[in-house]
Amino acid sequence: MKESRNCFFVKWRLLIQVAFFALTNGYVQGYLQGRIYQGSSKALCVPGLNCYSCPGARFACPMGALQAVLSSGEYRLSLYALGFLGAFGLFLGRFVCGWLCPFGLVQELLHRIPLMKKRKNLPGHRYLIWLKYGILALFVVILPMTVTNIVGMGDPWFCKYICPSGTLFAGIPMVSLNESLREAAGYLFDWKLLVLLLLLVLSVKFKRPFCKYLCPLGAFYGFFNKVSFYRLQVAEDKCIRCGRCRELCPMDIRTWEDANSMECIRCGECRVGCPTGAITSTMEELLSELKRNRRETAGKERDHAL
Repeated sequence: MKESRNCFFVKWRLLIQVAFFALTNGYVQGYLQGRIYQGSSKALCVPGLNCYSCPGARFACPMGALQAVLSSGEYRLSLYALGFLGAFGLFLGRFVCGWLCPFGLVQELLHRIPLMKKRKNLPGHRYLIWLKYGILALFVVILPMTVTNIVGMGDPWFCKYICPSGTLFAGIPMVSLNESLREAAGYLFDWKLLVLLLLLVLSVKFKRPFCKYLCPLGAFYGFFNKVSFYRLQVAEDKCIRCGRCRELCPMDIRTWEDANSMECIRCGECRVGCPTGAITSTMEELLSELKRNRRETAGKERDHAL
């Protein structure tokens, strides 16, 4: 019974990930014509990585939007990007990473390929997890603001030099569909292809290596995990410290010690797989409270009618 519930949950989460990907990157005409969607929705961000230049993207990427504005000095719009990220962070924390990010979905699907001996973490994991916070500070904030050209414009450093999601969903399709871009593609495109290929291969063997070690968006949302509305809770009277939660966790978190670690992507694997039901979420608690209130209200109405 427990295994069937786990299987159902995994399929349900996968369906949500695929549906969100289709919603945000479903502009089919863009893939057919090799053009970037320019509709009004492109001025809006989605919570996960979603490259603006992807021919299928109907929305913008919050990391890309933040870098673009920081590099131009137009701080009014950067407040929108920061406010957008902060709102999702305060409400969901890294739930976005576990449920709504297209590149997170790619990594999970690759890890299911029955090749290589599977491992959860890269060697040096406990040190490498801090790398993404350095990337957030350096490539998303500091370099775009400080390294500028003669007219005071900077580069979106993370998008330009690292982002594998942009290479996969935007760079490769656009270069494939446009001859002029193929001719212009040079060493920078080759470098980003190398980064992408390395991460794709690593994803087959290791669980979510980009999310763990390189993603600045996950790093940003991680700062909110302990204070966000959606949090995990462990009932000490139920927890038997069996380690099952850590075994299931793609991020290798000791949930019984730090249920709301900055590394937690809120995938829910630990919650569903806990043998004693010790792990719950604040959302479950809220829904239970609403159901109790509804039952009490219905009961009072019946008593009053009698």
